[in-house]
Amino acid sequence: MALDSSRVWLVTGTSSGFGRRLVPSILRRGDKVIATARKIDTIQRIFTPTDSLHLLELDISAEEATIKLKAQEALKLWGKVDVLINNAGYSLKILAEDATLSDFQAQFQTNFYGPAALTNALLPQMRSRREGTIVMIGSRSSWNPIPALLYSETLAQELSSSGFPNIRIGIVEPSGFRTEQNVLGYPMQVPTDADPAYDLLRARIQTNLEALDLNQSGDPDKAVEVIVDAVRGEGQAEGKEWPLYLPLGRDANKDVETKCVKMLTAVKDWKEITDYLDIDEECV
Repeated sequence: MALDSSRVWLVTGTSSGFGRRLVPSILRRGDKVIATARKIDTIQRIFTPTDSLHLLELDISAEEATIKLKAQEALKLWGKVDVLINNAGYSLKILAEDATLSDFQAQFQTNFYGPAALTNALLPQMRSRREGTIVMIGSRSSWNPIPALLYSETLAQELSSSGFPNIRIGIVEPSGFRTEQNVLGYPMQVPTDADPAYDLLRARIQTNLEALDLNQSGDPDKAVEVIVDAVRGEGQAEGKEWPLYLPLGRDANKDVETKCVKMLTAVKDWKEITDYLDIDEECV
């Protein structure tokens, strides 16, 4: 069933990539958009504010108190936020052993803590109206146990179990899509004291990413249409159940299938041992 024709969407990271393309797609459906970016001038060059479009400076890497204030500012614009698209984020292009704790903390702040703070700040007004949609834009690499995925799954279960089935959580996991960004081509981070044992691996990764950059097969305009269709329950998504997971693209589907096969194989191989680890009550 399609949602009401006039919804208020808050989309983070709209200066490029999926975020930049989501804004016009949403507006074409007759909804309202609060488009945000870390620096307001980066979206002022792209979008012109209208009665249905407001531009808001929102640095998702800011402190929780600042993010909460921005959420309240957003709510005052049209009195509500029906759909939150947590799209802002960045990839830490560095080998795991090369990364420092500060590197990890900076990425987690932008990719997890910030979106979680914004989500928690907007949830109370969704619960008061007993409806809303929260979409986390991740990647197919999130089929590794990253916090944003675990947070989203937990939040979906908590809301459903607490009598809020109409507040929906969606985890979008795209393949490689050809946006205007030079995301893959920029150099890897390499510390000054990097271990030379990884030099060949770093070079190979950099070469592969540069070859793929701006040659990705995915069309981002098609992808955002699927996301908006899914949220509104119309178009290509009409008649389909709301997806907790929404892999986008052939590669994403393949990666999910491969991971599921690996997990099922591990269960099957060890089941005859791991099924029998309960306490022997008769010995207690």
